[in-house]
Amino acid sequence: MTHSLPDGWSLRRPTLDDLPDLLALVHASDVAAVGQAEFSPEEVREALTGPNVDPSRDSWIATMPDGRIGAWSYLENESAGERDFVEVYAHPGVGEPAQAPLLDLTLARIAERAREFGHPVMTARAGAIPNEEHYVGVLTAAGFRFIKRYARMRRALDSSALTPPAPPPGVDIRLVRPDDEADMRLFHRIYDTAFRDTPDYQPRSYDRWREYLTGVPTIAWDEWFVASVDGTPAGILMSSDQALDDNEGWVKNLAVLGDFRRRGVGAALLRR
Repeated sequence: MTHSLPDGWSLRRPTLDDLPDLLALVHASDVAAVGQAEFSPEEVREALTGPNVDPSRDSWIATMPDGRIGAWSYLENESAGERDFVEVYAHPGVGEPAQAPLLDLTLARIAERAREFGHPVMTARAGAIPNEEHYVGVLTAAGFRFIKRYARMRRALDSSALTPPAPPPGVDIRLVRPDDEADMRLFHRIYDTAFRDTPDYQPRSYDRWREYLTGVPTIAWDEWFVASVDGTPAGILMSSDQALDDNEGWVKNLAVLGDFRRRGVGAALLRR
């Protein structure tokens, strides 16, 4: 490693027995960065059990002298493609010194995975909240460069939102039919195709997507919509219950196929 852990710290690999402590770690990081916990237990489990993830090779835990977990790193690459996504979570105020050493280990592992996946070149991607200044500095020092910024937006909903305006002419919006295999495949096809031109999208096969949905505790099917333009399926919206405890809805994915963009389909789905 180019960077070393502080005196008294140690490294080890995570196991599923660590899930409660890892969830507490990422929740503490979420609260410090965005003001609320967002990671779900299912997402922590998936980080250790997802496709192309071997926690005994692709993930590390840095423990503090008292044995508590101070930082955790792992990789995401469901499709075994030419891009690995790096995550290095640190417990706010105490875990930051472990971020650079964990990032060193993770980048070296990506080089190994490039050979294993058969790619001559691999790209490492990472994400950070702007106020995570220490982590942004660690990434910059390691050679990462800024690509784009995502914006989190919120609006209040009152009685005026109960009746959405009519969609544009030719646009029809309906609920997805979760018990209809063909309709679920259609929903996935629109979602997968529409996101293919976004830089951070990791393709997920239909079977893998359905497996993921099986592990989600609750799904608000009354907030999953399919939009058509002149009878042709064109867009989807899926919500999530991840912010329900805060009395919030969450638009998890909103996607419109390329041939139907700039025609009010996405806005109509969002208003619905």
